[in-house]
Amino acid sequence: MRILFWGTPEFATPSLLALIGEGFDVVGVVTQPDKPQGRSRSRLVPSPVKQIALAEGLPVLQPARPRGPEFLHDMRALRPDASIVVAYGHILVPEVIDAPPRGTLNVHASLLPALRGAAPIQAAIRQGFEETGISVMRVIPALDAGPVLLRIATPIAPDETYGELAIRLSELGAQALIEALALVELGAAHETPQDDTRATYAPKLDRAAVTVDWSRPADDVARLIRAVDPKPGAATTGPAGDVKLFGAQCLPLGSPREGGTPLSPGAVLSVGPDGLDVACGVGVLRVTQVQPSGRPIMSPADWARGRGIAAGHRLGA
Repeated sequence: MRILFWGTPEFATPSLLALIGEGFDVVGVVTQPDKPQGRSRSRLVPSPVKQIALAEGLPVLQPARPRGPEFLHDMRALRPDASIVVAYGHILVPEVIDAPPRGTLNVHASLLPALRGAAPIQAAIRQGFEETGISVMRVIPALDAGPVLLRIATPIAPDETYGELAIRLSELGAQALIEALALVELGAAHETPQDDTRATYAPKLDRAAVTVDWSRPADDVARLIRAVDPKPGAATTGPAGDVKLFGAQCLPLGSPREGGTPLSPGAVLSVGPDGLDVACGVGVLRVTQVQPSGRPIMSPADWARGRGIAAGHRLGA
């Protein structure tokens, strides 16, 4: 089977490597354009998927938008039998989806129809799911709504971060993809329609979605911090400006009080070698790493030594 692979971030690389390793004929790769980096934005950095494609000598297409006569011509010139999409980053138009004779399959990081959309891994942690997984589905014009060929579930550890879960799911996605393609080649693939009435959504994260609300219970805040660790990081404000938070732990102290008076959510209770303890709407949260704006990730103790934070300060607006 001649395969055109679509992907961009690190999450997609195990699937591409698995296709190559299993002997599939990968005829080309579609990935997003190189991104400018550095202070002057003059250095262009290729995506992780492009780096593998170049190392393997595969043709690479990098359209700003994957549509239009010119792109379709370049795509069809590769003569793919099927397209495989893994975290590419753009919604495909029907002409592109249907161009390969055997259509387009997608590796999605949730147990569909749950958590359709751009950020399913983060949403699973944020919402307190005990289980998530991989779905290999046939792509249709509606968002992540196509019939599912294969699902593989995996538990979410209580303290698992987005970064840790993404690594596990990327490997599980590669495994699921190879299994699904084997079924397709054997003519044994069964495509199960999704129940749209059970669909939930995980939209792309914006600033509001990653900003800590200290009036929430400590376990809710901890899930948010884990859900965006290491990127983009949970955001709050400190005495000297913005700061990102990592390494959340709930302390079994109940609602924080001092002299019988409830403490204000966001109040810094202590800063020490074990971390930064902050009052929440219910309970106390300990943060073990912080990143003040424009500075590297550091311990709260180092932040305190630089006079960035101290007990009695308040985080948040």
